[in-house]
Amino acid sequence: MPNYYQPEIECASQDQIRAWQDEGLVKTVHRVYENVPYYRNLMDQKGVTPDDIHSVDDLHKLPFLTKDDLRDAYPYGLLAVPLSDCVRIQSTSGTTGRRVVAFYTQHDIDIWEDCCARAIAAAGGTKEDVVHVCYGYGLFTGGPGLNGGSHKMGCLTLPMSSGNTERQIQFMCDLGSTILCCTPSYAAYLAESIYEQGVRDQIKLKAGIFGAEAWTEEMRQDIQNKLGIKAYDIYGLTEISGPGVSFECSEQTGMHINEDHFIAEIIDPVTGEVLPEGEKGELVFTSISKDAFPLIRYRTRDICVLSRKKCSCGRTHVKMSKPMGRSDDMLIVKGVNVFPSQIETVLLNKGYPANYQIVVSRENNSDKIEVLVEMTPEMFSDTLSTVSAREKELVDALKAMLGIYAAVRLVSPKSITRSEGKAVRVIDKRKLY
Repeated sequence: MPNYYQPEIECASQDQIRAWQDEGLVKTVHRVYENVPYYRNLMDQKGVTPDDIHSVDDLHKLPFLTKDDLRDAYPYGLLAVPLSDCVRIQSTSGTTGRRVVAFYTQHDIDIWEDCCARAIAAAGGTKEDVVHVCYGYGLFTGGPGLNGGSHKMGCLTLPMSSGNTERQIQFMCDLGSTILCCTPSYAAYLAESIYEQGVRDQIKLKAGIFGAEAWTEEMRQDIQNKLGIKAYDIYGLTEISGPGVSFECSEQTGMHINEDHFIAEIIDPVTGEVLPEGEKGELVFTSISKDAFPLIRYRTRDICVLSRKKCSCGRTHVKMSKPMGRSDDMLIVKGVNVFPSQIETVLLNKGYPANYQIVVSRENNSDKIEVLVEMTPEMFSDTLSTVSAREKELVDALKAMLGIYAAVRLVSPKSITRSEGKAVRVIDKRKLY
């Protein structure tokens, strides 16, 4: 087995997992109530005290935290330890408002890197591997998290960061990278560039660990086929720690949540009611082992399902599905809920590359949705009548999936801007009106 597989933790009994969570929750609630006035005020407003929390069964009594709370408390309002105990911060991009800043003690970083090392081990990694990290570094958690996890594994680590695709491919060939860590959209771009350069036979990759954005099963199969690898999903949020909160194993049927560090719930995104296992809803996390920035009942806005179905890998920690969309990123067009992942599924099933853009606008008080889809080089040589027929076929397929009409415009190969970070899939012009 890989040298960072931890069966005594990852294959623990449900009773043991529950005991860890009960103990961690009670300690965390007492600590934040005593040390974080912002939390104390929220709990007082709900009429709950630390003495009311005895186990995970009492979790529902506690108030939710949202990203708005983190912004309101910026920068130090949720810090649970003296600032002198902290050794690092990480931060979100701040593109949708005030930045969210997360703090880490050395203990927090050790836990985070342990979780990322587990993810690398679950993808078949050992100390013999060369881990090629082209997530962004700096304030973004992707690069530092997988970098630290790779070190814990004892792998040779290439801290490439994002960008400079020519150099990425050169190092991949020259240094024999075996595990690729990046966003799925950049993995697709790398695969495209590798084929164009004719160096596919020089690539030694065996696995990829891809996260930081939603991606469909169809996109996974496309990346696996083009790079000749097994593609594993990884999940995390800056607010909770970063990548490694959960990760896929060889079964590739969902991501095991590191339940010795995090408690997961699924709630109705409208009512806040906790839903039973197997129901689709919004994912909520509670940190039970962090020092500096432990969040309780943090609403991720990601829509998914939890399952404790027995896994062939032997791990017993609960699985979360790939996020099916976000409650706050969901588009409402003509009264219909539309997720970009639905559109991506249709395109990939029809043989189109994963390069598309959704443009939503409003004319005469009516919503319009248009999907720009790149053609493959082979399709680009089609006659106008054939292109028109292809567009109509996609219009019909999207209507069957979404239940509404979406215009389709096939565009030339590489005409949609590539992203070396998170892909920009949606342009909602209604926000400009």
